[in-house]
Amino acid sequence: MVKASREFQVFAKPVGSICNLGCHYCYYIEKEQLYPKGKSFRMPEDILEEYIVQHLEAFPGPTINFSWHGGEPTVLGVDYFRKVVALQRKHQSPGQHITNGIQTNGTLLDEDWCRFLAKNGFGVGLSLDGPQDLHDRYRVTKSQNPTHEQAMRGYNLLRRYRIPIDILCVVHSLNVQHPIQVYVFFKQIGAQYLTFLPLVELQPVAELDVSRRSVAPDDWGTFLCSIFDEWIRQDIGQIKIQIFEEAASTAFDREHALCIFRKTCGDI
Repeated sequence: MVKASREFQVFAKPVGSICNLGCHYCYYIEKEQLYPKGKSFRMPEDILEEYIVQHLEAFPGPTINFSWHGGEPTVLGVDYFRKVVALQRKHQSPGQHITNGIQTNGTLLDEDWCRFLAKNGFGVGLSLDGPQDLHDRYRVTKSQNPTHEQAMRGYNLLRRYRIPIDILCVVHSLNVQHPIQVYVFFKQIGAQYLTFLPLVELQPVAELDVSRRSVAPDDWGTFLCSIFDEWIRQDIGQIKIQIFEEAASTAFDREHALCIFRKTCGDI
């Protein structure tokens, strides 16, 4: 494997688009239909090992990050990720430091999961769209039941085990109307790292138009400005909000961390 000339990031999806939820705005779930029925989406152990080997060999720096995404990667079970860590240690070279991050909806997390994540230094990205009424509008089970209670149970377990958490909040046409309510909720639960992701999805028709769930540009701007005013008065230095950190990078003549803001995409 040829060593890369610069650092890179790969989002590995060891269970493809498979998820235990049926969030209305999810664009991964439908990808299951692209494959033959009955196909297993679980990444086989031989391919998992080969991926880990190639990732370790190609990365140019001493600190190598693995990012595990889905679908919902926790549907694989904690033993699958015990195998991940064992394979990483098996092929790790002297001087290499490995970190892992996992993106999850949090509903399947339990004590066993959190003990494992804490012991092995995983960082967690947790999807949470704000307080219960706003979160449960679109983030539901496949049978259309709410998920906020289960997600918060997972979040509180992560906090109990002192696992680093980055909350990813999808901003849609409903919660965008309540910026302060959303932000105060995250403050109240002790969130320290927030990422706001604007929902923009095309209508499932031929016309190039966005869905009613999508966030309107002016509403998105108002949402960010309202939260910024609250954040800069009370919480700057205490809560990190990704898009504000990116704006500050420009003000202080620093390079952006997010690909979409950089001159060369992928150079992160």
